[in-house]
Amino acid sequence: MGNASKSLQPKDRRETKKTLVLISVMLATFMGAIEATIVSTAMPEIVGDLGGFSMYSWVFSAYLLMNAVTVLIYGKLADLFGRKPILIFGISIFLIGSILCGLATSMELLIAYRLIQGFGAGAVTPVATTIIGDIYTKEERAKIQGYLSSVWGISAVSGPAIGGLLVEYVSWRYVFWINLPLGILAIMGIMTFLHEKIEKKKHEIDYKGAILLTIAVSSLMILLVEGGVNIAWTSSLAIGLVLTSLLSFGMFIYVENKAVEPMMPFSVWREKSILIANLTSLTTGIILIGISSFLPAFVQGVMERPPIVAGFTLTAMSIGWPIASTLSGKLLLTIGFRTTSLIGGGALILGSILFATLSPEAGPLWAAIGSFVIGIGMGLTTTAFIVSIQSTVSWAQRGVATASNSFMRNLGNTIGAALLGGVLNSTIKANLTGHSELGNNLSLDSLNILLSETERSQLSHNMKLLLQGTLTESLHTVYLVVLFFAVISMALVAMLPKKG
Repeated sequence: MGNASKSLQPKDRRETKKTLVLISVMLATFMGAIEATIVSTAMPEIVGDLGGFSMYSWVFSAYLLMNAVTVLIYGKLADLFGRKPILIFGISIFLIGSILCGLATSMELLIAYRLIQGFGAGAVTPVATTIIGDIYTKEERAKIQGYLSSVWGISAVSGPAIGGLLVEYVSWRYVFWINLPLGILAIMGIMTFLHEKIEKKKHEIDYKGAILLTIAVSSLMILLVEGGVNIAWTSSLAIGLVLTSLLSFGMFIYVENKAVEPMMPFSVWREKSILIANLTSLTTGIILIGISSFLPAFVQGVMERPPIVAGFTLTAMSIGWPIASTLSGKLLLTIGFRTTSLIGGGALILGSILFATLSPEAGPLWAAIGSFVIGIGMGLTTTAFIVSIQSTVSWAQRGVATASNSFMRNLGNTIGAALLGGVLNSTIKANLTGHSELGNNLSLDSLNILLSETERSQLSHNMKLLLQGTLTESLHTVYLVVLFFAVISMALVAMLPKKG
């Protein structure tokens, strides 16, 4: 009878089926999460098949760009129209993109289809996380969000392993098609078990803000990936991209402050814990993409190990992540989110140091240990930030507040893929310049050969040493940049309020 008085609250109509909703949401999250690690493992094989090493980072950047710029829109739409229709729409678009990616016949087509996939993926993480915030109490949330965060870890355990097996024994195309059964099951579960009571009223969607943000992030990404490679840093095009990005971002902030229903209400950022959590999510997003995107290329191209071993080095991250996520839920209740986040920040620095000192001689085990430690840091910080944010805002703002954090992490991934891809490409280009004495017209795409076992075996000894040495030195530079962002993350976490 006591429940009757609660039936007016939006969350309570779902309480009787919340375990089944949780399973459906975890399936959707797993689908989105596995995409990151499974594609990373397959990338060397994809480049070996389709060519286009110079476009390597665009396969990640295209997906992450659409993910980043739509995540806030989906978060807002979920607050306006309900979580259920928005999540189902997002998963459906994601599945269409996945089918197309598996059919791609060139790197350019794959990048275009990844844009579609990313457009759908933007709904998955923020809306799924918001649903959990709705149907569980504040006391239950820490534990349940720990479960949801650990899905990222579990997906990373299985993602690289499944990716390695599919690439080695079937085809890299199944890396995308494996999403289909997961997405269909998630849609069926959400349609059947999630029931919402949403107040129907006319809403204003912030399309201006969405367009300006897309222009701002896209211009910055093009500059970061192509700067120093195909676009000279001092050229008029580079200057134009910088000005376009700055102007668009400035206009975005102006529009958001004037909008009736902004996609990014900056009012939620006035809470110091949310501001710090969001800024740190940006820097940890850069760290995560730096580790997961380029490590398989190092293990396969330089260490000459098969895809399954490259997958193992990333799997270690996912072993650390769920352990730390589960532990984080308990630590939050005993030592508070600041101390929990500080421990996580320390793990990120240690893991980044291990990667910055990675060498071909160290072997895959060293890379796996580094991945595991990074996973510990990610698990501790991610769970702490989500629980902290959701405990600070009301139901009506929970969707957009959670989405603001997902947006910052995705923006970090997006900027990271572009920035670190640009660092990699420009360092490779600089290292290859002046080696025409080997009789080859060397370019970025010369590294395609390293990622194809058949072509690699036909290289002369000197040429193979040159290309592997170039890739090693370039990735070393990438991981020094990752370490720099780990230090910034720790500095930000140290600024969190001491209470809680």
